[in-house]
Amino acid sequence: MNAPGLHPGAMLLLCFISSAACTSLAFTEEPFERAGKADGYCSRILRAQSNRKESNNEFRLRVEGDPDSYQPGSTYRVTVFASSPSYFRGFTLIALKEGTEGDKEEDYTGNFQIIDEDETQFMTNCPHAVTESTPRRRNNIQVFWTAPPTGSGCILLKASIVQKKIIFFQDEGPLTKQMCEKESLYGDATDKPLLDCCACGTAKYRVTFYGNWSEKIHPKDYPRRANHWSAIIGASHSKNYVLWEYGGSASDGVKQVAELGSPVKMEEEIRQKGDEVLTVIKMKAQWPAWQPLNVRAAPSAEFSVDRIRHLMSFLTMMGPSPDWNVGLSAENLCTKECGWVQKVVQDLIPWDAGTDSGVSYESSNKPTAPQEKIRPLTSLDHPQSPFYDPEGGAITPVARVVVERIARKGEQCNIVPDNVDDIVADIAQEEKEEDDTPETCIYSNWSPWSACSSATCEKGKRMRQRMLKAQLDLSVPCPHTQDFEPCMGPGCSDEDGSTCMMSEWITWSPCSMSCGAGIRSRERYVKQFPEDGSICTLPTEETENCVVNEDCSPSSCLVTEWGEWDACSATCGLGMKRRERMVKMPPADGSICGSEVLEVEKCMMPECHTIPCLLTPWSEWSDCSVTCGKGSRTRHRVLKSPLELGECTEELEQVEKCMLPECPIDCTMSDWTEWSECNKSCGKGHTIRTRTVTMEPQFGGDPCPEAIQRKKCKVRKCSRGQGNSDEKKRRKEQREKRRSKQVKPEVTSEHPGCKMRPWSSWTECTKQCGGGIQERLMTVKQKFKTAQLSSCKERKEIRACNVHPC
Repeated sequence: MNAPGLHPGAMLLLCFISSAACTSLAFTEEPFERAGKADGYCSRILRAQSNRKESNNEFRLRVEGDPDSYQPGSTYRVTVFASSPSYFRGFTLIALKEGTEGDKEEDYTGNFQIIDEDETQFMTNCPHAVTESTPRRRNNIQVFWTAPPTGSGCILLKASIVQKKIIFFQDEGPLTKQMCEKESLYGDATDKPLLDCCACGTAKYRVTFYGNWSEKIHPKDYPRRANHWSAIIGASHSKNYVLWEYGGSASDGVKQVAELGSPVKMEEEIRQKGDEVLTVIKMKAQWPAWQPLNVRAAPSAEFSVDRIRHLMSFLTMMGPSPDWNVGLSAENLCTKECGWVQKVVQDLIPWDAGTDSGVSYESSNKPTAPQEKIRPLTSLDHPQSPFYDPEGGAITPVARVVVERIARKGEQCNIVPDNVDDIVADIAQEEKEEDDTPETCIYSNWSPWSACSSATCEKGKRMRQRMLKAQLDLSVPCPHTQDFEPCMGPGCSDEDGSTCMMSEWITWSPCSMSCGAGIRSRERYVKQFPEDGSICTLPTEETENCVVNEDCSPSSCLVTEWGEWDACSATCGLGMKRRERMVKMPPADGSICGSEVLEVEKCMMPECHTIPCLLTPWSEWSDCSVTCGKGSRTRHRVLKSPLELGECTEELEQVEKCMLPECPIDCTMSDWTEWSECNKSCGKGHTIRTRTVTMEPQFGGDPCPEAIQRKKCKVRKCSRGQGNSDEKKRRKEQREKRRSKQVKPEVTSEHPGCKMRPWSSWTECTKQCGGGIQERLMTVKQKFKTAQLSSCKERKEIRACNVHPC
């Protein structure tokens, strides 16, 4: 018997999704033949969806961060969930190009990735669809979905839900999510994947890394003492080499960066790729992870690209962390118009290298076995994750990278001419010219001259620029940063038009042999061709012999070539510089490697008297002066140049406020009251005293002690029967007082020599529970001349109240 109101196509889907459900519901729908082709069965799913629409807000499909658009090639977490207390037993999830019917292979777009194989699997007869692994009650499932390449247009993520005997198909509403392709943020940049490049010449870029991982922006479990970015390592490379990518496996070099923050192995892997790499990108580590830009400049590096090696990748570790990094992977700097991208700005979220299973910044080392694929972190990974968000929102970016073109070199084949910015930013070394620049003004080199503003033999202007990098003495003005001179169009100058302007030599390539004698080369390019149209005859490539690991016997160890020299330790006068190399292979016979891996030598900078006030960088901030509450911290720097060279007015110490968690405040109490009168006139009774809370405990301070104390009292022995008679007498007096109060409120209690007002009402109890106090007063109404001091005074009574525990 068919389930009432259930479409036959839906019946087929239900039976396919959950055979157990079919058995339990005893469906006798006519048997269907499983389609031989995947798209045949997928089309049945789609027809069932299109023929049955139900609006039900119990079930929803959500893409992490709720984006309206997708970035081609990016990966997103997709969740199908039921609002409590609802649940579902089965589901189906597909991704379609908008406007398609799903009856062809090409209608499906993007790629799903299973997160938990115990929960989800791909459909046997429809591999484009994801379904449950086992039918059971659940309230959510999660999968990754990688967006299709550029040009795919809008897509629809669609889910169906199986709950008891009901299947909800949603072509509109909460079980369908439309996402359209995000427009390029980078103007003429080619969207991934663009595998081949048609640009001419080469381009030079500057990459700048702005860390944004701070306690203010990412407060949960933020590691205060050890937060840092590791040394940045990367390269400009060809499409044949992948440093890292989502869905790929971390190499040994990536693993060392991810877990240890060490770039050594990664650099070795890069340099072994030979011609696949054009420039190795390196930047120093940053301790701490974040400082204002006016305190510490953002790290940057320069690199070059050409038509073969037009991709750029880099990575840096978030420290401390299990294996979390940020970076760019195969960023394409070549445009569709055969030019070079002007600028790339990308916000970065952390990714997991798949080599360590820790879930928090300072988790203990827990290797992932077997190693997992590289994937982006999400806000739903683990409740103990510092990025966890039960709502599944997007992670706030922890860094931003800016890649800017600073020069184009060689003949360009695109029609867009160089602009002034390109020319000004070309920082190739030029011949130093004599000028009268004060020694206290520090400039960059002059840029090359721009093209002449006149294209004919009429006089025009050309310009060059330089940047003011530092002004050591504000009382001495620094000259202009722009320079102009007259010029004429090509072929009109009286000067020799056959001059060929060359760039500086690019650094030497690695030696062709890893052991013994080999050859290395370097190259340069033509910056400006002769104006008379002649050909440049100057060489653009040089080669020389090189020797690496002279001893190639089994008892020797193989080392890499020496790296570049570090910057001189001094900015003026005599300093030291160092360079390193790595051991590639220890001796085969097990002996100790005897090769030096560190070289240090002296370096001479300009005389220090040219910079009278030379300071070291600021030290790290000291610990806060207190262990809780408000305090201060300091940092210092030292004057490096001798005092006799000039007075330095720069501050050498800075102090700023710091705030740690509030200090505990203990509970404070008032003084004890006097003991009350005994509650019995004879025999055994008790007396009490109380105190009140003057300050409640805060921030984990000591709790409040007792507020009421009681002790026994005995006025005198009661004679036989006296106790009972006294009690009767006291009750009679109370009845008379109540009666007199009802009849005549102004009746007063009489005392020798004075007239008293009645007892006031009891005050409210000082505490709701745990023992409080109440009090009442009897005040003097009239005092006679015959009154004695002891017999005419105010009276006060106190009693306990709300003594039940809290």
